[in-house]
Amino acid sequence: MRYIFLSVLLLCTSLSATAAPPTAKLISVKKIWDQAPHCAFTDLAFWKGHFVCAFREGRAHVATDGKIRVLSSADGESWSPAALLSLDGFDLRDAGLSVTPDNRLMLIGGAAPRKNEKEHVPTGTFVAFSEDGITWTKPKIVSEPGRWLWRVNWHEGKAYGISYSSSRPTSGAPFTALLVSDDGLHYRDLVPKLFDEESPTEATVRFDDDGTMYCLQRRDGRPTWKSAVFGASRPPYTEWKWHDLGMHVGGPNFIRLPSGQWIAAGRFFHDKKPKTELASLDIENSTIEPILSLPSGGDTSYPGLVWHDNVLWVSYYSSHEGKANVYVAKVSIE
Repeated sequence: MRYIFLSVLLLCTSLSATAAPPTAKLISVKKIWDQAPHCAFTDLAFWKGHFVCAFREGRAHVATDGKIRVLSSADGESWSPAALLSLDGFDLRDAGLSVTPDNRLMLIGGAAPRKNEKEHVPTGTFVAFSEDGITWTKPKIVSEPGRWLWRVNWHEGKAYGISYSSSRPTSGAPFTALLVSDDGLHYRDLVPKLFDEESPTEATVRFDDDGTMYCLQRRDGRPTWKSAVFGASRPPYTEWKWHDLGMHVGGPNFIRLPSGQWIAAGRFFHDKKPKTELASLDIENSTIEPILSLPSGGDTSYPGLVWHDNVLWVSYYSSHEGKANVYVAKVSIE
């Protein structure tokens, strides 16, 4: 009996080590907004019994008139405008949604003090809050231009996020920093210099059930797109281990499914052509493997991810139909 048990244990261990990535199947995809020349940089939440999708709309990918549009849907199929946020003198960009400990919806995004069309300027960060998704507090600058706190995630009453250099540093290489806040408005450095190899930019952090923090970090070093890195840290989150994922991920996002599997999403390249894709993220081996390309191309990516009713809902934008519009896809994961 002992030998049978050991054989079964070894077999299970072998199967676990070589387990295939999950299978993803596209159920449907729907264009939910095209009412601006350029609609982009999305995020998605399911909050208080309905879906919320937030994104930027403006004249172009880079312009002076960027505003954040918020849509609402009871079923994920029919969408209606809920709010439009703006801030004088700033191009608002890259919406990120999260839920605060007191169950308010928090919106975070970039704030670029752009005075001329297509002008490249240092970007900072704004936040706004809502109790109903319709009425929002006035966008407030929480990170001055030059350091962009791209997205936050709440864990045990605190908001954690990673800021990056949105302007060329006066000395040294561009770097990211791990920030933490008790209220979503006032942030302090937890790790002042987190990562500084090959121009790190956008990053998303998530937490496992045991409190481990994971980070999916984009890198933009030139002349070619650099591969993303994956980091992990245990509390108090001051010591990190990093692994090169071997492929570029733009607009990175990832989510843990109830099964324990992790799914990443973002802009991937195939034969130098961009696509918004889902990928299996193996946190034990720090590897990533694309599993599903969504209908997309050209100017595309920045997905939002929600698991609801045993389906993965994905918001994203793409210009494969002529201009940048916002889409929501439903995907089954097995």
